[in-house]
Amino acid sequence: MVQQLFHQFLRWPLLLRIFMIAISLMTIFGILIHFIEPDTFPSWFDGIWWAIITMSTVGYGDFVPTSNEGRIFGIVLILVGAGFLSTYFITLATNTVMSQNAYIEGKADFKGKDHVVIIGWNERAREIIGQLNSLHFRGQIILIDETLEQNPYRNHHIHFIKGTPFKDKVLKKASMHEASIAIITADQNRNEMEADMHTVLTLLAVKGNHPDVYTVVEILQKDQVINAERAGANEVVQTNMQTSYVMINSIISQGMSKAILKLLNHLRGNHLQLVPITEDCVNETFQSLSQRLLQKNIILLGIKKGEETSVNPPLTTIVEASDELLVITN
Repeated sequence: MVQQLFHQFLRWPLLLRIFMIAISLMTIFGILIHFIEPDTFPSWFDGIWWAIITMSTVGYGDFVPTSNEGRIFGIVLILVGAGFLSTYFITLATNTVMSQNAYIEGKADFKGKDHVVIIGWNERAREIIGQLNSLHFRGQIILIDETLEQNPYRNHHIHFIKGTPFKDKVLKKASMHEASIAIITADQNRNEMEADMHTVLTLLAVKGNHPDVYTVVEILQKDQVINAERAGANEVVQTNMQTSYVMINSIISQGMSKAILKLLNHLRGNHLQLVPITEDCVNETFQSLSQRLLQKNIILLGIKKGEETSVNPPLTTIVEASDELLVITN
């Protein structure tokens, strides 16, 4: 029985073992000195207080053993106990430094839930994190990347995990099974085909760990969009196509790119979003609904029916209960 308890004790963390030994020494020596010199140490609490002060080498002098036996007992306590107490504080400082380095270098596990996981470090990821910070996002943000050497942020709510994102052990370190949203950006160090293949593979790993997590995936090649959808992507962002659309509109109408960015700029309070239909909007025309929303400072741009989104549809279009409204709100 004693041997079994001893083996269990050896499995405890080193810091906890040293602390328990130091506490035990203080208690045992404090109680024993009370029995050795009851006049100098009237209670066992006075003895424990003396043991703590002696082990810490502070030496207030409020309790001092007067007999030879008591002084020898104090010498033994200093030689044995002070070493354990010093080891405890050294180990505590070492563990603190190691934990801080592990956090900076991306080696520390994240323990939490309902967090946002951003995979890949590039300008898109930097802008996403910057936008979330500007919106005073209070949730935890987990950044996964295999090229970064250390956490580019020192904010306590941005946790960095270093590693290959399609490996289970890396996703488990990021608590992917508890995440609410996963954003996968294209790898800027690969060509377009390899980057999309890497993205789809990462998406499969993410969905394998958490099938219900909402995933937003960046795809560069149009042909790979269907593969991302097959892999379970909830939203696919076609970066190259969207960029080309902006450029075409800039050719047709110069200055359009700045207007589009301003339209989508959350820093200025403009939010382009899809909102569900309320009961009072059902069977109403696009024209009348648009006029009514304008009174609430909401601009109606279009209607999403199933998978099809119509921007500026005919004014006589009837709004159905299953539709969603594409609006700009502030």
